[in-house]
Amino acid sequence: MDRQEPDRRIEQIPVLKPGHTFASVTDNISQIVLTRRTSRFWWVGFAISFILLQALMISVLYLFARGVGIWGLNVPVGWAFDITNLVWWIGIGHAGTLISAILLLFRQDWRTSINRFAEAMTLFAVANAALFPLLHLGRPLFAYYIFPYPNTMGLWPQFRSPLVWDAFAIGTYGIVSALFWYMGLIPDLATLRDRARSRIWQIIYGIFAMGWRGSALHWHRYQTAYFLMAAIATPLVISVHSIIGLDFAYSIVPGWHATIFPPYFVAGAVFSGFAMVLTIAIPLRRFYDLEDFITLRHLDNMAKVMLAMGLIVAYGYLMENFMAWYSGDEFEIATYYNRLVGEYGPFYIAMLVFNVLVPQLFWSIRIRRSPLALFIISIIINIGMWLERFMIIVGGLYHDYLPSSWHVFIPTFWDFSTFLGTIGLFFALIFLFIRFLPVISIFEMRELVQEQEAHGD
Repeated sequence: MDRQEPDRRIEQIPVLKPGHTFASVTDNISQIVLTRRTSRFWWVGFAISFILLQALMISVLYLFARGVGIWGLNVPVGWAFDITNLVWWIGIGHAGTLISAILLLFRQDWRTSINRFAEAMTLFAVANAALFPLLHLGRPLFAYYIFPYPNTMGLWPQFRSPLVWDAFAIGTYGIVSALFWYMGLIPDLATLRDRARSRIWQIIYGIFAMGWRGSALHWHRYQTAYFLMAAIATPLVISVHSIIGLDFAYSIVPGWHATIFPPYFVAGAVFSGFAMVLTIAIPLRRFYDLEDFITLRHLDNMAKVMLAMGLIVAYGYLMENFMAWYSGDEFEIATYYNRLVGEYGPFYIAMLVFNVLVPQLFWSIRIRRSPLALFIISIIINIGMWLERFMIIVGGLYHDYLPSSWHVFIPTFWDFSTFLGTIGLFFALIFLFIRFLPVISIFEMRELVQEQEAHGD
């Protein structure tokens, strides 16, 4: 009975703390944008992010001037930090679509408090991911070669190339995510328009609100379009990262040529994406007094999803090694042996600890209800998932079929500066989003108030 009691207590925690009304929800969320003084936390966070963003700008300019030779690439390691970062960023963006689209279709009300900034996180992560195929080209001026367009030379992209798959996957995911995010913002933009004190901001919010008046006809069309967009976005969770996984499975490189990669990549993407949502949500609720909206039930549910995804990822690791042994292929066996005891062995062990052992802490209700513990674990998992992508890519390339071609990849300063710069870009966009747009959906929270009042909560 003692072990069951905490679970009953967490289920009794409402999605929204009782006592809120339509007006209080609107005031508490909109005042972060309209009336609240910009906090010291925001200025410090944005300043650090902006400095890292400048590192990205300098790194990209130097890359365009000198070429990809400034990175630590060699033969046979032609992919390294660039594609590692691509897979990591596109994976982080998956939690936003899962929270916004899939949980909406399943009528899960606990998504309401976290879907807005999760959608923004998706958009900014996809923007980062889209950079790396262009940077990796070496000659980004010719990036238009990967798009099918009418031209007098009859030039068409090679549709069997993974680079073209990435362009279509990231492009489709980015467009749908942007439309879905903007559509959800329209009613809230109208609220900000009506409450803004400055005439300039009234005009700006009014333009983007597209004449929203909240009439019955508007709401009917809005709900129809919103659910339709959710239905369109849902398959992208599976398809986009499956395509990224097929980039590797399509090749004959030992350690990559595996049919488990598409579902394994999807589970890993949701795993790392929810970790990033927690990394953002926990400081957000703390520094902006949003504990009434992002409750312990939200943190508990996200930890449960991460535990489930972590178990799937652990199963993927197990099956990778089992299939290498079961195949009897000496190259596959050597690849996984090198991952364990080779030059990158410590990174592989760290990856297993971060992604397999650490998430088992989520079995404890005390851990799932501790914001500090969740914040630390989410950062550890994000590091572990980056190490996973690094081990897949570099661990499969640095020992080629020919021993004469073996070469260890050693990252340069520009590898690290580019990666850290994208982190700066991501968080700079997050801080701007927090400052100028509502981080929680106002109209959906008001609907939740109405539902709780109807049920007497």
